[in-house]
Amino acid sequence: MKIILLTGSHPRHLYIVNKLAELGIVAAHVMEIRESFVPQPPVNLEEIDRNNFIRHFKDRDEAENRHFYGHTQVHRDIPTLQVSLQELNSEDTISWIKEQQFDIAISYGVHKLNNELLEVLGEHAWNIHGGLSPWYKGNTTLFWPFYMLRPNWAGMTIHRLSARLDAGDIVHHAVPTLEYGDGLHDVACKAVKQVAIDLGKILTTIPLDEIQYSPQKGNGKLWVGTDWIPQHLRFVYNTYNNDIVDQFLDGKLPKFDPPIISAFQKGEK
Repeated sequence: MKIILLTGSHPRHLYIVNKLAELGIVAAHVMEIRESFVPQPPVNLEEIDRNNFIRHFKDRDEAENRHFYGHTQVHRDIPTLQVSLQELNSEDTISWIKEQQFDIAISYGVHKLNNELLEVLGEHAWNIHGGLSPWYKGNTTLFWPFYMLRPNWAGMTIHRLSARLDAGDIVHHAVPTLEYGDGLHDVACKAVKQVAIDLGKILTTIPLDEIQYSPQKGNGKLWVGTDWIPQHLRFVYNTYNNDIVDQFLDGKLPKFDPPIISAFQKGEK
């Protein structure tokens, strides 16, 4: 099986590319050059919120550099097309994809793909979403489980690509193992590592015509970018000092397990 990947350019995205490349199944790669990974705090923040903002994104950068060390570029043997956001859905990009030979297309960390590009990706096209759909669709979806004091709901979803954001039929949920000492960003990074393991196994052990798809059901939420504001960080850092996982493992927080969908047979992983 050969895949074409459409990903962002951050270490978390390139980690997925490289891990799948190690399996010898990556045929081509479209890489969207993403924005700076450590943004500047907005103006006019109170000192507490400015400090939390700086801490949050500094910690994220350090966690990703630690978990994804050595994944700042992709394997040189993979044909790669680098594009900007403006070029992502361009005719040039579509033409380049048409020239590649692949069985399945997988996107992760790119902006919305238009209908013309979706069409050339073919029947088998999946997206890796950083969040458990349908409960956490959209943006900042590995943050909100912590804000809701449900760190065990932080995970990744592999689903069919669709014109509607994060709405395609689900192939698999990947959920990391929580351990003492895990901060918010550690769990997010471990979720990426887990989905890389699970995706690699799915692609190398399950024929595409045997994949089971589960329609998205339930009362989830599409989290938009404007839902998140820096003041939300007070809850994670000032109220809980980023020890929500420890308190959860100690039984100090209620435990509600998400209804996970797995591509594997029961008991297999």
